[in-house]
Amino acid sequence: MIHPAYEQIAVLGLGLMGGSFAMAARQARLARFIVGFDPDREALVHAVSTGTIEQAASDIRDAVADAALIVLAAPVRAILELLERLAPHVQPGTLVLDLGSTKRLVVAHMNRLPDGVRAVGGHPMCGKEVAGLRHAEATLFKDATFALCPTRLTDETARQEVEGVVRALQAVPLWLTADDHDRLVAAVSHLPYLLSSALVQTALNADDLRARQLAASGFRDTSRLAASDVRMMLDIVMTNADLIAETLDHLGETIGELADAIRRQDESALHAFLTTGAERRRAWYAEKYGPPAPPTRGHTSDEHPQPGA
Repeated sequence: MIHPAYEQIAVLGLGLMGGSFAMAARQARLARFIVGFDPDREALVHAVSTGTIEQAASDIRDAVADAALIVLAAPVRAILELLERLAPHVQPGTLVLDLGSTKRLVVAHMNRLPDGVRAVGGHPMCGKEVAGLRHAEATLFKDATFALCPTRLTDETARQEVEGVVRALQAVPLWLTADDHDRLVAAVSHLPYLLSSALVQTALNADDLRARQLAASGFRDTSRLAASDVRMMLDIVMTNADLIAETLDHLGETIGELADAIRRQDESALHAFLTTGAERRRAWYAEKYGPPAPPTRGHTSDEHPQPGA
């Protein structure tokens, strides 16, 4: 991709994802000029003062008027509203890309954009449990899988262009249908958040404050997602409710079988269950991140000392 690829990019939504996109685009010299729009005036002022964007737009029409690439970085239901509002103003040939966490409704709304516009649904598989522009960073997308979902307005030029944008962010493009995307992320992204929230409410609901004192690194790591931005996560759940509910039903069956094995003290069944989980997790980790570092001397976690330690 030739840098800068664009004269102007418009980023609509200047929170964690939009701010990080603008920073990464600047670092990659993806555009000569980045204009931003956000309903939060404080975010706009901060974005300009820190050089995240060159100019703050007063409304969507001004933001997208001269943009060759429009990036929608907001909670999913806000993205749907943005697509409705920008449709009368987006110019033919412009590429529209979103960063939302669910794709079926976004792709359906993108399909209503005028002919001549190019549009791709996107979802970078990265983030933090904290929200807002002040937590944005240019390296957020580095080495992350970046899901891309075609629309009726995704031609071969749009495919090549959006892949160039993703690679400029140092992310890895992965093409999926919107249906496949939402089904898969219900299990690997949305379910972990809901489980984390349920864990916190179950473990810390006890009157005995000593549970808080005993909770250590294992609880910390498995409960981290519970602190995620609630508005964003509500949008995710409400726009992928059917597939998330289906995934929770499958989980409930698995948990029920596990509970039965524990009640029976069926050591053979428990060994098989735990071994399968351990082997699949290790295989996934090695495939995605490479072999783990050798264990350090001492404890593997605050709760579980190694044998003989």
